Amino acid sequence: QLQLVESGGGLVQPGGSLRLSCAASGFTLDYFAIGWFRQAPGKEREGVLCISSTGGTKNYANSVKGRFTISRDNAKNTVWLQMNSLKPEDTAVYYCAAYDHCSEYVWAFASWGPGTQVTVSS
Repeated sequence: QLQLVESGGGLVQPGGSLRLSCAASGFTLDYFAIGWFRQAPGKEREGVLCISSTGGTKNYANSVKGRFTISRDNAKNTVWLQMNSLKPEDTAVYYCAAYDHCSEYVWAFASWGPGTQVTVSS
């Protein structure tokens, strides 16, 4: 079964940092674009960042520019989301998912992980 699993979420104060991991099991990430998404209570799921199979990146959310970065290590079958200068509005469940390219459409992605909660609060 193709599955992605997120980890690294938690409670952090405003201005703090977290590094989320997205690990694959049952398949290799080498040929997939991996996107990070988030969903806050009462809101639709939105794209954050995506990294292509060749390492190109796509930013879906202007609000995270200059604060969040995405990277991958195919040897470790893992993609990371580094989140710096966190704000309360970044509070959400964060998900990763796979597709053949960094699509504009959230639900084009598949193999969604269960998500990891990020809470930014003092």
